[in-house]
Amino acid sequence: MHNPHDPRVLPMRDGVNPSCVVLPSQGQGSLLDFLCQRLPAVARADWCQRMAAGEVVDEFGQCVTPERSFVPGIRLYYYRALAQEAAIPFEAEVLYQDEHLLVADKPHFLPVVPGGAYLQHTLLVRLKRALGLAELSPIHRIDRDTAGLVLFSVQRATRGRYQALFRERSVHKVYEAIAPWRPELHFPREHRSRLQECGHFFRMHEAPGEANSCTRMSIIEVAAPWARYRLEPVSGKRHQLRVHMAALGLPLRGDAFYPEVDDPPPGDYSRPLQLLARELAFCDPVTGQERVFASRRQLQAL
Repeated sequence: MHNPHDPRVLPMRDGVNPSCVVLPSQGQGSLLDFLCQRLPAVARADWCQRMAAGEVVDEFGQCVTPERSFVPGIRLYYYRALAQEAAIPFEAEVLYQDEHLLVADKPHFLPVVPGGAYLQHTLLVRLKRALGLAELSPIHRIDRDTAGLVLFSVQRATRGRYQALFRERSVHKVYEAIAPWRPELHFPREHRSRLQECGHFFRMHEAPGEANSCTRMSIIEVAAPWARYRLEPVSGKRHQLRVHMAALGLPLRGDAFYPEVDDPPPGDYSRPLQLLARELAFCDPVTGQERVFASRRQLQAL
């Protein structure tokens, strides 16, 4: 019998685990009506086709039919699909894998998880498809534009112990970036500020108030007018490194969002963001080993 809280009521397909939607405590009509209203990006006819193919099931593994009435609080599972998805012509490298952990070295432009216009061409789905790891899940994330290390949990049983490392800031993270050189700024330095959403798409900005973010910064090398920086985020706010550097008048080379939005058209890979997740170091909570991982990727020359 299916576990009612187990998303494996539908198996992984082409590296994609089923998505889940929970019905509210009140409602009326059919389950089909609810899905069309809740997920309008999928046409009614498409939902009917998926149901006919047995690709929409409830938490007990029973196939959902178009005529079935609304059931308060029930979970429905289905496969996310895209009618059209552009291929991303860059591949990740697996640097390490054991029964608990997987470390991938991600290229620029490849999203970590599905979202928006990306599904099959995401790091998570590619790895699941290639390795057959249905329970694989990222323990943290980096931006699609950023290259470098991403740590994955291989099995659900120990995932929480690795997630706690990031929650408790027990992972030492080192990034490398290329940005302008300003001789009047002194390094090494520590930059603290309050980061919050600015109401424009998903961008962040510095705001008045108590600091909730901190980045340690130093210079690796200078070749005026550019420099290569070592960035160590103490906190983990969205776009933290990009915002902090832009606030100092040091926007990262190739940054399409800071200080101004200049997003290239789809398929334009000519301006990779010069930000690399270079190192991850931590004490493994399962084995007790000291772990240090380093990216094999390189940013552009100065």
